[in-house]
Amino acid sequence: MRYPILVANWKMNKTAAETDSFISQLKKSVKKPQATVVICPPFTALQAAHAGLKGTPFFLGAQDVYVLPKGPFTGEISIPMLRELGVKFVIAGHSERRKSFKESDNDINLKVKAACEHGLKPILCIGESWDDRKEGKTNEVVEKQLSAGIESLDEREARKILIAYEPVWAIGTGNNAQPGQAQDVHATIRKALEGAFSKETAKGIPLLYGGSVNPSNIGSYLKEKDIDGALVGGASLDPGEFASVIQNSRMKADARQ
Repeated sequence: MRYPILVANWKMNKTAAETDSFISQLKKSVKKPQATVVICPPFTALQAAHAGLKGTPFFLGAQDVYVLPKGPFTGEISIPMLRELGVKFVIAGHSERRKSFKESDNDINLKVKAACEHGLKPILCIGESWDDRKEGKTNEVVEKQLSAGIESLDEREARKILIAYEPVWAIGTGNNAQPGQAQDVHATIRKALEGAFSKETAKGIPLLYGGSVNPSNIGSYLKEKDIDGALVGGASLDPGEFASVIQNSRMKADARQ
């Protein structure tokens, strides 16, 4: 059985103490999730999250990473540092990193490659702006970002990655893409992956949707053929709300039995 994957991206929210409280409440609400659940707190809360998640079915992720293992790179965090804290997943190429911090496709590809090579599962984020969608460029933009992000990956590395489609115009706006719209783009992504790798490898790469996901709409996304999970932002900040997202994802697991 292949469970849906739910990734909580907290962005720049929650102190270490708030992280400890969140995890304590989540553990009480969700005992046996029928989903692969990943919590991505800010760097300063990774230690607290690592301690709180021990003995639970939840995984720890990071929101970003630097490509080199050590050196004179003030403010950066390396893969060995993350792995020491039990991190298994890392987000790469989120639209906020692309826009606010000017990360290029090449920067993101290097992060994806480094994660694959050194024991982390990268979650490669791709997605179009509202102007791109209005101009009918959604597939063009998504395929370009995908191609750049997976450049030079071999089949072994490709089997470690996840792809998160996050239309920029839907992130934190409440204007989420309709399930059918998201499925159309996910189908395009799956086809592009089949062109880059073997069909078997492409089929096994999880595709996540992100953009104003909440407890009331998660089920409708997971009904779609090529949507394997979700990258959850605002709805992951409240333990009760995120627990509801997890619980409402069960229909996907049930459908795959």
